[in-house]
Amino acid sequence: QVQLVESGGGLVQVGGSLRLSCAASGRTFSSLDMGWFRQAPGKEREFVAAINWSGGSIFYESVKGRFTVSRDNAKNTVYLQMNSLKPEDTAVYYCAARTRGITIRRQIDVYPYWGQGTQVTVSS
Repeated sequence: QVQLVESGGGLVQVGGSLRLSCAASGRTFSSLDMGWFRQAPGKEREFVAAINWSGGSIFYESVKGRFTVSRDNAKNTVYLQMNSLKPEDTAVYYCAARTRGITIRRQIDVYPYWGQGTQVTVSS
């Protein structure tokens, strides 16, 4: 089993920045691909970004150029740096993990392990 704990959410003004962290335990971190997803009120959960075990990453189109994802395998932690935040970025952000694969995946159902989520609110 993999346990994931997110932190770093909060209230920020439009144009501001936040960095989310997700600490993993229960498995060798370098054996995991990590994903970030979000869910706004009344909407389905959607993909935001993912990073594989070696640092390769992919992003949802609407966050490209504003968000970056990184990982520190020594600290068993993955980060989501969010810059130039917009009101439409308001959501609960979830960290997810899967056993590392050949390709980086964005589909929700391939990630079996999930954190509890952290709220990000962008005020205008």
